[in-house]
Amino acid sequence: MSQTTESGTPFEPVYGPDALKGWDPESKLGQPGEYPFTRGVYESMYTGRPWTMRQYAGFGTAAESNRRYHQLINAGTTGLSVAFDLPTQMGLDSDSPIASGEVGKVGVAIDSIEDMRLLFSGIPLDTVSTSMTINAPAGLLMLLYQLVGEQQGVSGDQLTGTTQNDVLKEYIARGTYIYPPKQSLRLTTDIFKYCQAEMPRWNTISISGYHMAEAGATPAQEIAFTLSNGIEYVRAAIESGQGVDEFAPRLAFFFVSRTSLLEEVAKFRAARRIWAEVMRDEFGAKNPKSLMLRFHTQTAGVQLTAQQPEVNLVRVALQALAAVLGGTQSLHTNSFDEAIALPTEKAARLALRTQQVLAYETDVTKTVDPFAGSYAVEALTDDVERVARELMAAVADLGGAVAAIETGFQKNEIEKSAYRNAQEIDSGERTVVGVNRFALDVEDPYEPLQVDPDIEAQQAERLVRLRSTRNSSEVDRQLDATRVAAAGSENVLPPIKAALAAHGTVGEVCDALREVWGIYQPPTAF
Repeated sequence: MSQTTESGTPFEPVYGPDALKGWDPESKLGQPGEYPFTRGVYESMYTGRPWTMRQYAGFGTAAESNRRYHQLINAGTTGLSVAFDLPTQMGLDSDSPIASGEVGKVGVAIDSIEDMRLLFSGIPLDTVSTSMTINAPAGLLMLLYQLVGEQQGVSGDQLTGTTQNDVLKEYIARGTYIYPPKQSLRLTTDIFKYCQAEMPRWNTISISGYHMAEAGATPAQEIAFTLSNGIEYVRAAIESGQGVDEFAPRLAFFFVSRTSLLEEVAKFRAARRIWAEVMRDEFGAKNPKSLMLRFHTQTAGVQLTAQQPEVNLVRVALQALAAVLGGTQSLHTNSFDEAIALPTEKAARLALRTQQVLAYETDVTKTVDPFAGSYAVEALTDDVERVARELMAAVADLGGAVAAIETGFQKNEIEKSAYRNAQEIDSGERTVVGVNRFALDVEDPYEPLQVDPDIEAQQAERLVRLRSTRNSSEVDRQLDATRVAAAGSENVLPPIKAALAAHGTVGEVCDALREVWGIYQPPTAF
């Protein structure tokens, strides 16, 4: 019976020299830290120090999340990653009628600078690196972080971290968009410009394939559509008057890591090679850092099961190993209970311990790119690259990522892959341990984390107090300035920062932008 990869290419039972016939190691591999970066973006990789262990966390109120952050730091995490609740991701205040029932549920509720200050209480922002998973209102949350840093005495040029800020994938796979694509790209390029001057060490965008993969994208689709989005961002920044080597070194990426270990390693290597060539040959980048595809990885939440949840510990360990062997720069390991609820403190600690075992109890950090020259992995890398390039060409033929999004191309391709995957699970062709094979008649009891149902009322009370004590005329003045900037061509971030500093809320600022830019209406599905 023939086997295929997740991307649909043949998976041979045996790979030998014929698999790499005519294969040029110099052009395909190079050296670690050198073009085409197949073997990794840094010369020493983990032989110098391990990847950043960045645990994604956030729930309930800022105070609750702050306690979890301190627990993770005490357990040895080397970077924080903030999960925001759905209203915050949509640019809504916690007392908005639309936010009802969602406040604090899938992340932390952040309405104003008061919440952001509480979120990082006792955490020195000049020593911690923070990633924020936020897209449509990314600039606002980044500015709140900068304001809190300034209150701590930490200047913008000392802050390190990342805002995801990748709204194009929201139109494709996730749905937490606000404004139309053109206006969203304007906001993204304004963030690029602002950070060049104010926060030069900040990674301005994390171009994300993770969410497309979670929606059903194959490995080849994941990197193809992600890199196509990256090309769109680069073009938009250049068209706004920025030089490619001014902003490209701060671009970062975000991918998933699945249990299909060999193909995942191949995917990461292929993505680096494609991006390096695109940046050098298409955009003429000269700075080697502009050619580097630096990426964060998260283990595959979609592969976690509510049945026999402890088995997820094994899945996560394999997924994490694939990310490390593939050369990730930072890693989040999912907790074993996340298919049931938000992770408990113990589950989050075990997830971090998984990374620490890989880093300190195995030999995978002792050499760079241990799979280099492997018949199987090099052939798989070429296969993933070929399919990804074909998909990228299809996007380009439609006019680029935004034009393809407006036709629904990427979304349709991903949904077809997701449907095939579901069919294979239902038929038993694809095994999911504990679900369609090796199931238990009765599941062991498990006590999940419970989010306080009073959080919504607590946040609403905080907003009432905030609005009653602030200088409302100053807030209104800065919101008007934000509308003027949005309607014109000046950078919108300075007036937004002033509005937030005056205790304007996330919802109020996003509403000001909505008034000028409108909201996005997706095309009818086909």
